[in-house]
Amino acid sequence: MGLRLHGQLTRVRPATEEDADLLVALHADPEVARYWDDKTYTREEILARLGRDDVDAFIVEADGEPVGYIQAWREDDAPLRGGIDMFLVPHARGRGLGPDAARVLAGHLRRDRGWTRVTVDPYTWNEPAIRAWRRAGFVVIDRRPPDDEHTAEWLLMVWEG
Repeated sequence: MGLRLHGQLTRVRPATEEDADLLVALHADPEVARYWDDKTYTREEILARLGRDDVDAFIVEADGEPVGYIQAWREDDAPLRGGIDMFLVPHARGRGLGPDAARVLAGHLRRDRGWTRVTVDPYTWNEPAIRAWRRAGFVVIDRRPPDDEHTAEWLLMVWEG
């Protein structure tokens, strides 16, 4: 199955087509969808998302069980850089799993893939996510208004490791 990243609490592995039904179910949870602008996905939409060239999709596991999803998206122009998006299922939150998975993926992107910058973009109303991103090593560098990709005010945060 290729790349496996191991944190202290989590394992991050590539998402495959075999994970499509899992990802449909995870996104269907209202406590997940609310952080993704209430978007849910069909199996076909998930398969299309898994096939994107500029996004690498991963499953977050803890104790051998899938507990979330994390993706790394790349910008088109040089230098290599991009961002991370992530969610955890409700029962996995508040245990340090998110910061652990984010740290291990951000470190991999910088160290092994040569990215010069890794960012995240939580909504300002999502305090738990902002705290988790901070624990993972991200710092706020800007506050931004809604735009084509964000339905509410959001923070631009960059990973400092």
